[in-house]
Amino acid sequence: MRTRDWTRPTDEKLVDYRADEGVAVITLHDPPANAYSYPMFRQIDDAILQARFDPAVHVIVVTGAGEKMFCAGANIEMLKAVDPYFKYNFCLHANETLNRLENTNKLVIAALNGHCVGGGLEIAMAADLRVARRGAGRIGLPEVALGVLPGTGGTQRLARLVGKAKAIELMVEGVNLTFDEAETLGLINRQLDAPDAAAFQAEVLAFARRFVPPGRAAKAVGAIKRAVQSGLETSFEIGLALERELQQQLFQSADAKEGFAAFLEKRAPNFEGR
Repeated sequence: MRTRDWTRPTDEKLVDYRADEGVAVITLHDPPANAYSYPMFRQIDDAILQARFDPAVHVIVVTGAGEKMFCAGANIEMLKAVDPYFKYNFCLHANETLNRLENTNKLVIAALNGHCVGGGLEIAMAADLRVARRGAGRIGLPEVALGVLPGTGGTQRLARLVGKAKAIELMVEGVNLTFDEAETLGLINRQLDAPDAAAFQAEVLAFARRFVPPGRAAKAVGAIKRAVQSGLETSFEIGLALERELQQQLFQSADAKEGFAAFLEKRAPNFEGR
């Protein structure tokens, strides 16, 4: 068993990052469960910032390494080893990191290549869309079986996705759903039929590239995301004001000019994401 100092960043690569053709892929990589720790979340945070600051990136995909596990949640070995003071600050940093992902003005897709449970689902719920490999795993927040609650945004995001009563039911029962059941609840947006993890990743990338230029106005996609993610956390009137401000910014964009021109000229638009 590896000996780690869970309280410090590490040179060990726990997150793979690559960007190509407008899509950044963040891969959690700590086999066998891709369970997250403070060192992993430091690398997740850094990858999010890389994608956010890269003007060539329009969509972010978050996935897990391997065939069986997107992410099994927090590393229990770490939680057992550290003190309550560290645990609190670990949860705070994890919340801040997922908020940064959620607030980034780029579409975020969680690609569920396998089981997505506990904190793994909490990461996935900070994405805008969740796409799963059909039949590859289960999904849920079973933390109650450990005597704790979902502490990385799970109680709040699950309730916003499926409603208060259903969220409480799922969490107090510690239920892990099939991907079919999760899709019925709206927790998963779509499932892809892929024979293995490599084929699934290829299909996810093809799906993600539907939202990048030149075929799609990525600036408008990011504004739609921000209007929904930020607006729903405010009053209806403030949400409408945010929508108007974002629309005004889009009206002044090169992509809007191209979109209107292409419509009037009856041709396909050639968007640039600006």
